[in-house]
Amino acid sequence: MKSPRIARAVLFLALSLPARAAADSPKDLLAAGRVDDAIQTLKQQISHSPTDAEANNLLCRAYFMLEEWDHGISACERAVNLAPQNSLYHLWLGRVYGEKADRAGFLSAAGLAKKVRSEFERAVELDPKSWQARADLAEFYLEAPGIVGGGKDKARAQADVLASLNPAMAHYMNGRIAEKNEDIATAERKYRAAIEASHGGAHAWLNLALFYRHQNRLDEMEQGLRTMESRPLDRPESLMDGGSIALRTGRNYALGIELVRKYLSGPTVEEGPAFKAHYILGQLLEKQGDRPAAAQKYRAALALAREYTSAQEALKRVER
Repeated sequence: MKSPRIARAVLFLALSLPARAAADSPKDLLAAGRVDDAIQTLKQQISHSPTDAEANNLLCRAYFMLEEWDHGISACERAVNLAPQNSLYHLWLGRVYGEKADRAGFLSAAGLAKKVRSEFERAVELDPKSWQARADLAEFYLEAPGIVGGGKDKARAQADVLASLNPAMAHYMNGRIAEKNEDIATAERKYRAAIEASHGGAHAWLNLALFYRHQNRLDEMEQGLRTMESRPLDRPESLMDGGSIALRTGRNYALGIELVRKYLSGPTVEEGPAFKAHYILGQLLEKQGDRPAAAQKYRAALALAREYTSAQEALKRVER
């Protein structure tokens, strides 16, 4: 007969195994920012099941995190070819095409932009209620020139549909359109309406802070970031993005450090890769002159994503 202590240990092990197995799933690896582990797991999965569309889509998203656009495009194209009726797969293919286009020469960018539009439009066609697909399509229409299918009227039409799917996002898009039209008063009203519609969510406060940054109203930007920190974390990655804003503007590095540390202290999400959060935190610490602490954060980033070039270069810099 087993002793009570052994029985309790066996029971604990049995109960912990499903949770441990779930924690090692590719989706959870991506959420934890463990991109190297995710890629290794997904490649093994695909080698055993080449027609696994979901695994190919997740692999694309892992490469997207690493900013390896060509690898991401290959994986996302495979996912779409395997499951052409899946809206999400078309959405991600459009996103990775878009990132590639942003870094391409003029002629290549124009061709890629048409692919972005095609994939986003197909994603909306397959799932008309996907607010994410409509938001990405609206952003494309707003930013792209007419020669590749852009247009403010098209963006406004998507914002109109978003009003019933995600009111906060609809207000945000109308704010973006107003800002593009240099109607600053309307833009600010719309960004504040997005805050109201999201019940004061952190992401809407982040967007307001970004607006203030664009207008060079840096005191208000900083106040927006401080307010965001105490608001409901509807999008946890907003904290990391807030730290990035503090870094890029050279405005209050201490606040940026506080925001990124708060993000890393809780569960991270795929939209805010933990290795990038460590890298941003390292940059903020480096700006403050704390090179040893910065090096530690760059190493933490590389422990999760050893091929992340930005962290590799930063670590070499602070270790000179």
